[in-house]
Amino acid sequence: MNKPAGNLFAPETLVDPFDYYREAHEAGVKLEFVAEANAWVVYSYELVSEVTAKPEIYSNDFASLMGAADEEIDAILAEGWDNPPTLLTADHPVHTRNRKLVNLAFSAPRVNAIEADMRKKSIELIEKMAQKGGGDFVEDFAIPLPVAMIAQQIGLDNDPKQVKDWSDAAVDRFSQLIDRERQLECVRSFVDYQRYMKGLIDDRRANGGDDLLTDLVEARVEGETPLTDEEIMSIMQQFMVAGNETTTSTIAGGLLQLIRNPEQMAKAKAAAGGRDPKLIQNMVEEMLRYESPSAGIWRVVKEDVELGGEKIAAGSMLQVRYAAANRDPAKFEDPDAFLIDRKNARAHLAFGKGPHMCVGNMLSRKEMFVAFDELLERLDNFQLADEGGITILPNIMLRGVTKLPITYEVAK
Repeated sequence: MNKPAGNLFAPETLVDPFDYYREAHEAGVKLEFVAEANAWVVYSYELVSEVTAKPEIYSNDFASLMGAADEEIDAILAEGWDNPPTLLTADHPVHTRNRKLVNLAFSAPRVNAIEADMRKKSIELIEKMAQKGGGDFVEDFAIPLPVAMIAQQIGLDNDPKQVKDWSDAAVDRFSQLIDRERQLECVRSFVDYQRYMKGLIDDRRANGGDDLLTDLVEARVEGETPLTDEEIMSIMQQFMVAGNETTTSTIAGGLLQLIRNPEQMAKAKAAAGGRDPKLIQNMVEEMLRYESPSAGIWRVVKEDVELGGEKIAAGSMLQVRYAAANRDPAKFEDPDAFLIDRKNARAHLAFGKGPHMCVGNMLSRKEMFVAFDELLERLDNFQLADEGGITILPNIMLRGVTKLPITYEVAK
């Protein structure tokens, strides 16, 4: 069995990993040990699904293993509050309790109430774009829409740039690809975020409100203690990242694929504006499969186990590569083709699977649906302005287009 050439975690491979995934799938490599990361990496849809279904063996409690002890960083963090494991980095029973309480905030009525604001903000951004005829789509639309939505839900709608800065700092800390100066900057940013969020939590507890933060503060489930301030801070930080970073990446990457596949663009435009909402919904699923903005997530192996014919020792680090599983030909026919009417597009693992499936997936799906329903109805003739100007930053856990120069016309 020939393993793919190169190193998955090399910056150039993280930017464009799809040849690597293709080689792994063609060679029948379902998982491999990557010495450079001292970790096992899982590529196949079957095994990624198996790992995500067994949190008692493959633990999510990986946060403490993501960096060596550092006195200077610890001293900065001590100026804030504890950062307990919650959704992303917690196991049962902590995760189960968090999930019960957070599910109350992500109810269908909450998501539906936000939809009108999504559509209003989308139209506002599109009208600004229409006056320009071109520009960086990420800066003009893919960032400001999701950031505005999550900023509104955490009481920062007056300063969406601050939300983006805090989110970027959180992403960079997890990327494991930043220099020392940026590490310290990101830690200070986290403490600043905690201080601001503590003030908002106190306000919502005293005065109430109508947003996601209020829902979390007030969430009660019989038999469970309410979320602590520290837990709410941790959960809201995860919402900031999931609520803008991954949605931004899918919107930007999704438009890029439509531009590169004109026949798919034509189908999508014919469906937009309420003409075929089911096709637009399916297109969003295909974009999530194809782009997989949450490229991979860490797990800690809790006991000696055999996975895919390989013996893995307790204490080993393992990473499930959702992006590779979503290109597995054993699950998706012609996986490197972008097809908005793909029959099993929704089977993707872009939001994870099992008990840790992304709690905000319904909100994210709705946001992307609204975005493309309005974009493709109101603008036309999307073209790349500069192929060389497209940028993607290397990151071990997340992947997405960060610059997308395009031109377009107002639809007639």
